[in-house]
Parts: sequence; C-alpha cells; structure tokens
Amino acid sequence: MFDTVAIARLVRSAARTDRFRRWRGLSLALLGSVLWGVSGTAAQVLFRAYHVDPAWLVAIRMAVSGVLLLAAAGWTAGLSAVYAPWRSRASALRLVLFGLAGLLGVQYTYFAAIRAGNAATATVLQYMAPLVIVAYGAARSRRLPSRVEIICAALAMSGCALLVTGGHFGRLVVSASCVGWGLLSAVAVAVYTVYPVPLLASFGPLVVTAWGMLIGGAAMAAIGLPHMAMPSLPFGGWFLVGFVVLFGTLVPFYLYLASLRDITPADASLVASGEPLAATALAVAALHQPLTWAAGLGMGFVLATVTLLARART
Repeated sequence: MFDTVAIARLVRSAARTDRFRRWRGLSLALLGSVLWGVSGTAAQVLFRAYHVDPAWLVAIRMAVSGVLLLAAAGWTAGLSAVYAPWRSRASALRLVLFGLAGLLGVQYTYFAAIRAGNAATATVLQYMAPLVIVAYGAARSRRLPSRVEIICAALAMSGCALLVTGGHFGRLVVSASCVGWGLLSAVAVAVYTVYPVPLLASFGPLVVTAWGMLIGGAAMAAIGLPHMAMPSLPFGGWFLVGFVVLFGTLVPFYLYLASLRDITPADASLVASGEPLAATALAVAALHQPLTWAAGLGMGFVLATVTLLARART
C-alpha cells in the first residue's frame, strides 16, 4: 500500500512539473514574440519621426547584437566552440551566406517594409514565410502539396489580399513598396529558417546566430555607413534605438531559445504568432493607426495559416 501511494505521489508531482515547464516555455516564447512586435513599432517611430535610415539601424542592430551574442557564446561554450564553424571551408561558406542572405536579408527587408508602410502590415506579410517554406519543400521533394497545405495557401493569399487592399481589391491601402519588401521579407525568413539547418545541428543556435548577426552587420556597415551621417537624435530617439537592439533582438532571442527547453518548436512557432498581434495592437493604441475589418480578417487568415501548418508538422 505504501509503495502504491508513493508512486501516485511521484506521478502527480511529475505531472505538476511538466505543466509548470510547459507554461514556463509558453510564457517565455510569448514574451519574446511580443517584444519582437513592439520593436517593429519602435522602428516605425524611428523612421517616421526621426528619419532614421533602415540601413543604419540594421547595421547597428546586427553588429551590436553579434558582438554581445559572441561574448555570451564564448562565456557559456568556450572559445573553441565559438571558432568551430571557421575550421571547415564548407561550414564557413555556409555561415557567410546565412549571415548575408538569411539574417541580413530578413532584417533589411523587414525594416524597409516598415518604412514604406507600417509595422503591423510588414509583420503580417512576413508571416507568409511558412507558405514559402511549404512551396520549397514540395518542389524539392517533387510532390504535390497536401490538403492542409493547399488550404493554408488559400488562407494566406486571401489574408494577404485583404490586408493590402482593405477589402477593395481594385486598389492598395499600403504602398506597392511595402507589399514588395514585406513579401521579400517572407522569402528571407524562409531562407533564414531552412538554409542554416546543418550549421545549427553542428554548432548550435547561439554560435551560428551570433556569427550571422556579426557578418550581416559588418556587411551592411561596410556598404551603407560610409555614405550615411550619424543621425542626430534626442534622448527619446536613442532610447528607441537601444530598445530595438536590446529588447528587439537580444532579449527575445534568448527567451525563444530558453522556451525550447520546455516546449517543442511547433508550439513556439504557434506562440510566436503574438508578434503581429502585438505590433498591430501597439500601432492602434500608440500611433492611432486605424484597424479596418479587412485588415483584422486578413491578419486572422495569415495567423490561421501559421497555426494549421504548425499543427500539421506536429
């Protein structure tokens, strides 16, 4: 009798522990996604109110984040692990391409879409990335999309159409540049997600992302900074720059990695849908940006796409 009671107590304790870990993981992922969304709105204020160039903000954001992430990787994993990707020509080349086409591509196209339109629209358009990944997977495996993937494609395209036309399909409610940059950011997210898989398996996400950030930031600085003057910003402007760098990059990245210790990547991707919701809510509340029925429905369609695809992968 004593053994049965003891076992029952252990089972209940384990169940409580599992529930706590799951809720902790979900909370961390949600907080990270909200910070990502808020940072997009902060970037919109920098572009509109302070006329900051997206290239300058991308260079500063990526370079500073890369240096700090490399320091964190060296502290936790050691210098040997930090320099491991450069010991092979193949991994070094893949790392450079990831930093340029993946991370730099994501950062610049996203900020360019925000400057041309607004943070909410740019963020939702970026969430078309799962559709790009599905199309790439189907083409690579030479198979037709599944029923769920076809439904998701229809939902995503309908949501995108509603979002950019406001329900009036003969015109755009945002600039064509915003739509173009936003869709390019979705493609860049797909590259950023798929291309570094071998690197992540070999060297871990912290080291790979740190080098990718530093490579992308250095490239953008070399291309753009010599032709741009340092912006003259008041305290509020520099505060927003610091927020984008720290709470829009470093902190949410750490929170996302920490959440993966407690929940699956599919769960994390579902919770990350809080990013466009946060960006939209802040734009409506703080920037007085109107939210039409078409924009709300379009955003719902795109988020439904993410949910269905994540559940299908699970």
